[in-house]
Amino acid sequence: MCGIAGVLLFSEEKHADPAALRAMCRVIEHRGPDDYGFFVDGPVGLGMRRLSIVDLTTGHQPISNEDQSLAIVFNGEIYNHLQLRQQLEALGHRYKSHSDTETIVHLYEEYGPACVQHLRGMFAFAIWDRRKKSLFLARDRFGIKPLYYRLTNDKLIFASEIKSILEDSGVSRDLNLPGLPEYLAFGYLSGEETFYTGIKKLMPGHTLELDPKGKAKIVQYWDLSTTAQLESPDQREAEYVQNYRQLLEDSVRSHLMSDVPLGVFLSGGLDSSAIAALTTRIRGDRIETFSIGYNESAFSELPYARKVAQHINSSHHEVQISREDFFAALPQLIWHEDEPIAWPSSVALYFLAELARSRVKVVLTGEGSDETLGGYSRYAFTLKNASYDKIYRALVPELIRRGIRNAIDDSGAISASIRRKLGHTFLGLDGASWSSIYFDNFFSALGGKDQAILHSSQATVSENDGAAYTHVMEFWNQSTGDSLQRMLYTDIKTYLVELLMKQDNMSMASSIESRVPFLDHVLAQFAINIPSKYQLCGFSGKHILKQAMADLLPHEIIYRPKQGFPTPWSTWLAGPQLAAIESLLLEPRSLARGLFVKDTVEQLLREHRSRHRDNSQRIWRLLNLELWQRVCLEGDAHDFGMHITEIAVS
Repeated sequence: MCGIAGVLLFSEEKHADPAALRAMCRVIEHRGPDDYGFFVDGPVGLGMRRLSIVDLTTGHQPISNEDQSLAIVFNGEIYNHLQLRQQLEALGHRYKSHSDTETIVHLYEEYGPACVQHLRGMFAFAIWDRRKKSLFLARDRFGIKPLYYRLTNDKLIFASEIKSILEDSGVSRDLNLPGLPEYLAFGYLSGEETFYTGIKKLMPGHTLELDPKGKAKIVQYWDLSTTAQLESPDQREAEYVQNYRQLLEDSVRSHLMSDVPLGVFLSGGLDSSAIAALTTRIRGDRIETFSIGYNESAFSELPYARKVAQHINSSHHEVQISREDFFAALPQLIWHEDEPIAWPSSVALYFLAELARSRVKVVLTGEGSDETLGGYSRYAFTLKNASYDKIYRALVPELIRRGIRNAIDDSGAISASIRRKLGHTFLGLDGASWSSIYFDNFFSALGGKDQAILHSSQATVSENDGAAYTHVMEFWNQSTGDSLQRMLYTDIKTYLVELLMKQDNMSMASSIESRVPFLDHVLAQFAINIPSKYQLCGFSGKHILKQAMADLLPHEIIYRPKQGFPTPWSTWLAGPQLAAIESLLLEPRSLARGLFVKDTVEQLLREHRSRHRDNSQRIWRLLNLELWQRVCLEGDAHDFGMHITEIAVS
């Protein structure tokens, strides 16, 4: 695990600046405190910070091939590198280390850009080809490892984190204003754009190749296939269970590759419990597990995590955080993410990584199961909603349906709780619009109607009501298969990418490598094509995983309701907390940005305080956007400790 950075100048007469390269790597030292390395060859400069995991003694980067014609910086782990090494050595390639990084170099020698097709793991890397004078960048299939870049007429800059790119004196820190509608709806940007004008992310499953003159070639080398159904007359549920269990066990085994101590993040939910149980089974020894909870017991899953830890006899460690811990860490964690934080659970993840760092350097996590096995209740709920809506629309005229939607949205005769629940049903949604019945229902904090009255006239954002959904609808429209497969595909391409960015940045903030066995691409491809009738059971998903874990986990853990890493954010938005946030959002510095209408912001806060509407997600969006602008755009200190009683202090 590392942080990588680099530059390619589009002129052979110019030379990369080693001092600038060092500055880019220095700011991401937390990603790799163990080692560093640099490579400069005329117009190209490559740099890295290393967290030593595999081949501690000879795995120093950058690494070159036998004749020094190639140089690589790499972030990630290649789990099949030993098998690949045997094949490459048989073809005549000579190794000088035992690292998986060198395997990529020899693969590139043998296959060129097609080398990525052979890799099984998580990765972001850059290869300088001295003979071709070209730079080749690649990112893994699901986007487990991040890779950002800025391409101009003069040069390309790339890095594992945006803050490295911002170290370049020629890069301005400007809000990417057209992305604001999508952020307010989802909390993140799902396409290649970032929050910074001119800085993009290389999308998962893509490569980028640049020639000496700066001509860029971006290629998608892999995508999930949802067209082929695996079911046959002879294939029954038990076979899917057996095959999935074997593939998952193989994936966990491969993810245990490490020359340093390793543990598991254990929430007490099915996903992390399955990983912990399989890790214990494979290792045949006591493993380290780590869990986090809140002082508010209603939001803490610690009792379930303890039960699993006791069941598998792990060496278990816990930490509890308070609201003071939460708010004190928020500015620092926004700096680590380089963007507004999409979900409050990111903060807890950081404290969990801090707990783990004293005992291990690598952790396995349960991310990716829900998106590949239909684990979120929203999948089954949406399918039911769509079927009921079909009948509803056939029987009830649009005028009446619109009146019912408006009443649910704003009627004072209905409590906020009842309005919220009805608003999630076909009665409160526009069933003719997929963005309404799915994205508005489960993702969007601020939909088109809300944004229309929130945006200031000074904010030049798109007036198109669908602007927030442009990118997610692109993925939905290109998806294939049945409705469940299309939802899974869209979430994997959008929502999951943001989850993985959170996982990476929060763990790397504590110099911890996190691994996601559920996202082995062979396993995930198998999972997404399991017939829907075997995926869902009523309103519950992950039926195949539950069956596959029946011999390893207690029944009450396998079948307990999913909580989804809950946080007490809504509970904390009361009394002094809400007043302090209100003061921050409405102070002159915030209002001077001209992004939002003051009266509308006041209304959101007033509605929440009176419990007329639950605006906790909306308030989270606005708070994080304001703090991000202060910390990441305007350079405010990110480690000042935002105590809740001082939250409004400039």
